[in-house]
Amino acid sequence: MTRKRRMFDIELPEGDDETFPAGNVAPARRGPMATAITETAESSRDRARIEAQIRAENDALAEEHVRLKQAGLITDLIPLDAIDTTRLIRDRAPGPDPELGELVDSIRDIGLSNPIRVEKAGEGRYELIQGWRRLTAYRQLLEETGDAARWGTIPAGIVARGAELSELYRRMVDENMVRKDISFGEMAQLALHYAMDPLTEEHDADKAVAILFRSAGYQKRSYIRKFIPVVERLGETLQFIHEIPRALGLALADRIDEVPGTVAAIKADLKGWDNRSVKDELDVLRRYAGQGASVREGQGAAEPAGPAHPPVAPEARARTTFQLTRPQGKAKCVAANGRLEIRLPRDFTAIDRRRLEAAVASMLDQLE
Repeated sequence: MTRKRRMFDIELPEGDDETFPAGNVAPARRGPMATAITETAESSRDRARIEAQIRAENDALAEEHVRLKQAGLITDLIPLDAIDTTRLIRDRAPGPDPELGELVDSIRDIGLSNPIRVEKAGEGRYELIQGWRRLTAYRQLLEETGDAARWGTIPAGIVARGAELSELYRRMVDENMVRKDISFGEMAQLALHYAMDPLTEEHDADKAVAILFRSAGYQKRSYIRKFIPVVERLGETLQFIHEIPRALGLALADRIDEVPGTVAAIKADLKGWDNRSVKDELDVLRRYAGQGASVREGQGAAEPAGPAHPPVAPEARARTTFQLTRPQGKAKCVAANGRLEIRLPRDFTAIDRRRLEAAVASMLDQLE
């Protein structure tokens, strides 16, 4: 018989048998499920590692943000109408600032190069710490142009809340110390205002000088202290305290201390003279300090010091200071010759005028 040929015979090439070194066991083959589980575990480990790195980076960024915030280096655009200027008493003299126009022109041309500093006060409000003139310039530009998009906000470094009031005063003072035009009279005013603030711990103006002007030299602090009695006793009368030269202020302080009635005589000479110039006021002070025109020009002796009118009765130098604890906080009272001052962290303008007038009248009646 003829042998039938099988269809579909497949001849496979002969390959070498897979061999392994002696003593080794062939690796077991993993099924699809085991492979998927392994890949999922590796992916979870990678994700956990990445999440840990992200958390570490976020923690570092948060710590850096807190550090910058405490240093007042976080800057934002703050609306002008959200900034208050009531917490710190400024050293600025009343009246227009003759140099403000130059600052306004500079900001209009090249912008603000140094942000102001503010402290958060809650409810979207901020308290100004540094930058009174810059803030005033922005407000003037907004008023002149009406461009709220450009001048309605101001760059401001935000100081962390909770800083001591003395620290805020020092920041303001240190900024003012670099101003070339700040006078000893203005610095004496700052010391007096600091001592009069019921929220500060030091109420002696002489000691306040050491706190506020710590960065100044001993001699400069001594000059500031010499100006304090001049500012304290003539501050409400003088219009140009910031124009008093150092030598004149020191001489005037000595004359006030040595010659009774000097303060009252100066007040009498300047009373009602509202249109006087800087020169007019300084000439009066020089006359009472013994620095006449001949002395300023280096010719001859000084003009006789003292009032040109009959002597005035000596002015009492005593001053009484005390504090009262009220629901609104500590009220500081200063009583002096011809002056009674009450400082309390409260907005007295919010009280009805008739009620306020009745309260003051009742108090004065009790003092009769």
